Amino acid sequence: MREISLHILDVAENGITAGASCIQIVVEEARAENVLKIVIRDNGRGISSEKIDRITDPFVTTRTTRRVGLGLSLLEAAARRCDGEAKIESEPGAGTEVTAVFRYNHIDRAPIGDMAGSITTLIAGNPDVDFIYDHSVDDRHFGMDTREIRKELEDSFLADPAVIYHLAQTIRKHLNRLDQGQMNSEMGEEGNGKIDDRRS
Repeated sequence: MREISLHILDVAENGITAGASCIQIVVEEARAENVLKIVIRDNGRGISSEKIDRITDPFVTTRTTRRVGLGLSLLEAAARRCDGEAKIESEPGAGTEVTAVFRYNHIDRAPIGDMAGSITTLIAGNPDVDFIYDHSVDDRHFGMDTREIRKELEDSFLADPAVIYHLAQTIRKHLNRLDQGQMNSEMGEEGNGKIDDRRS
């Protein structure tokens, strides 16, 4: 895949297929340490110990919509290509956690890509699932939680196109601030999340 955001989208959809009602996505850009870390957690059905040893085999999948389980195998291959690794921790009934670590400046590392697009695609396509998104660049942090957004919306539908558009624009604005080293104590009038300076 050309963007890491697409790997994240695919792995998160695996969790939704496994019955998750909440997905947490963590992106940590530790530029000073030359590390990019991705974590995707879900509270779905989990994976048996027998299957977890084979889960990155592209020909193993729990999906009925396709015969090949490419998501985890592609993410693992991408991480290994960049002097990193991927691991999956899971147990039946307790959900799954997928972690991928990359050498940040590796020449073969794909760009992170359109995280706002991936997050809002997940929200729009799965309005009954909650998503927690945390993104940090060194000591700067942005967080978004759809459970908080639902409280702000009141009668509005989370997957309404106008809401999704506004949310995507808001995420992009704040990720751009993270990338440029700008910090703000609050997300602003939108009330959909926050940016904080972890040094405080």
